[in-house]
Formats: sequence, structure tokens, C-alpha cells
Amino acid sequence: MIDDALLDATDRMEKALEALRRDLATVRTGRASPALVEHLKVDYYGAATPLNQLATISTPDARLITIQPWDRGSMGAIEKAILKSDIGLNPSNDGTLIRLAIPQLTEERRREIAKQVRKRAEEARVAVRNIRRDAHENIRHLEHEHEISQDDLHRAETELQKLTDEHIKEVDKAAHEKEEEVLAV
Repeated sequence: MIDDALLDATDRMEKALEALRRDLATVRTGRASPALVEHLKVDYYGAATPLNQLATISTPDARLITIQPWDRGSMGAIEKAILKSDIGLNPSNDGTLIRLAIPQLTEERRREIAKQVRKRAEEARVAVRNIRRDAHENIRHLEHEHEISQDDLHRAETELQKLTDEHIKEVDKAAHEKEEEVLAV
């Protein structure tokens, strides 16, 4: 019973950490990366479809992302989705290929992006703590129902705190790496 609660908490904390990593991959760092645009939702024949399912996305150099749609009829919808997104890039369309030139980031913009990274990391920390709270309530409920002893409760609380500390450390590490990447010129 305790193992199930701890396993569930571990699984949910891993998912929160993975969500943060995916989220941080979409943060613009001044270098071209397909992750910036591949999950943009494009209104394709009435369905919100991820861009990576409609086109080939590549980075021929460090400052350029190219998007080559498989269906040329979707170019307008892809451009519209890029313009509506918050990545701040203007698409250039030549009829067969959409180019996204990534400008050099200013120092001020880098600091703003670093703040966004810290904010997203804090949200991930809160998510991990909420998972800890839920698991803690489950374990306390087991003890309240006399399904486990108080010794088991204390051991489980200690183990849960270790899990939480490990995952928060991983969140901090991921955020720190991204922040360094953003602030590097």
C-alpha cells in the first residue's frame, strides 16, 4: 500500500519533470531548434494538428529554421499558426518552403527569457510539492484507517521527502542549464 503510493508519487513527479523539460525546449535561446515550433497547433482542415505532423522541420544553420509542408495548401495555415504563437518570429514563405530567421537576442531579452525559465521552474517545483502533498495525504489516510503503523507512516514520509528533494533538485538543474544556455552570448 505504501509502495503503491510512493510509486504513484514517483511516476507523477517524473511526469512533471518531463513536462518542464519539454516546456523548456520550446524556450527561444537565440539558436535555431526544431523544438521551438514542432508542437505549434495548426488549424488544418478544421483540426488542431501539431506542426511536426504536417511538415518537415529542419535547421540548416544556427540562425534558421525551415519548414517544408507536405501539402502546399497548408502553408497559409502554418504561417498563421506561427504568427499567432508567442515565439516572436516572422515566417518568410517562398511557395514551397517557410523560413524562420532567428535574430540575435539582446541582453534585455535574454534576461526576460531567463525570468520566464525561472517562473516555469517554480511552477514545476510547485507541481512536485503538490504531488508530495497528495501522496502524504494518502499515506496519512492509510495510517488513520489503521492499515499501516505509525512507524510505517514515518518511514514513508521520510522516503517521500527524499523523492521530493531529488525531483526538485532535478528541476533546479534543468532550469539552471537552460538559464545558462539563454544567457550565453
